Amino acid sequence: MSVDLQNAEQTIALFQQATTALRDDPRREGSLIRLPAEGQLLISGDLHDQVVHLEKIRGMADLASGPNRHVLLQELIHGPRLTHGCDLSYRMLGKVAQEIIAYPGQVHVVMGNHELSQMTRSGVSKGGGNSVVLFNDGLGLVFGEEWTAVAEAIDDFVAALPLAVITANGLLCSHSLPAANVMEKFDPKVLDRELVDADFHGPWGSAYLMVWGRRFSEEHLQRLCDLWEVTHFCVGHAWVEMGVEPAWSNLVAINSDHERGAVIPWDLSRKPSVEDLVSSARYLQAIGSPMA
Repeated sequence: MSVDLQNAEQTIALFQQATTALRDDPRREGSLIRLPAEGQLLISGDLHDQVVHLEKIRGMADLASGPNRHVLLQELIHGPRLTHGCDLSYRMLGKVAQEIIAYPGQVHVVMGNHELSQMTRSGVSKGGGNSVVLFNDGLGLVFGEEWTAVAEAIDDFVAALPLAVITANGLLCSHSLPAANVMEKFDPKVLDRELVDADFHGPWGSAYLMVWGRRFSEEHLQRLCDLWEVTHFCVGHAWVEMGVEPAWSNLVAINSDHERGAVIPWDLSRKPSVEDLVSSARYLQAIGSPMA
């Protein structure tokens, strides 16, 4: 699918079509994707407009080889590089939207706090200013007066993103998890249902709590395992110095946007363990860029 990401009409149509593809995924149940116990899943962490690493991930995923190959992506926007003082990371979101359309049911983008902040226009920063404002400035730079229509199409796309991917053998992959101290306000059944507007907004929306959580404990994580009938978690939403690390006895953290960024190629027929997830990791700097 060839789309001119500087053309407002084509860009809007792209995100509208990708939104429909997300909602029509046959493996979708509520706000999660359930994957079978066969095939391969390539798990990545936060990318933040790291285009070179995205291209390497696309090459590794090799989605064209068959429908049992899957890739999980997260936190695509709000990168550190600006053009004329603007963030143009909508283009990375557009590249992935094209992949979602080209390989339906194989590309799984879980909602991250930066995408959610962009959709709700809630200020968020990676240290270089308000990322939401910089992103909107980028849309304005490219699309002029049509930027708001493009932004609305992107908002609808973000609202359609799943919160988690769960494998048949008990691995839950998401951007983060609700913190231990907010469970009284969090609806654990949010994964089983469609999201509503209230879920997206702080301080107590369940999607908001899911993508922003940071404070965990062994007891809390085991409670979540029991609630969702899984055994292990793999999450982003953190600076992971070595790319992948065991954060708790049943949780692995992954980061893909820096020089030690990593991915985890995972055989869906395997039962997860922290040790196996970490030992399966591959470092993106050690992987050659694809020729096309």
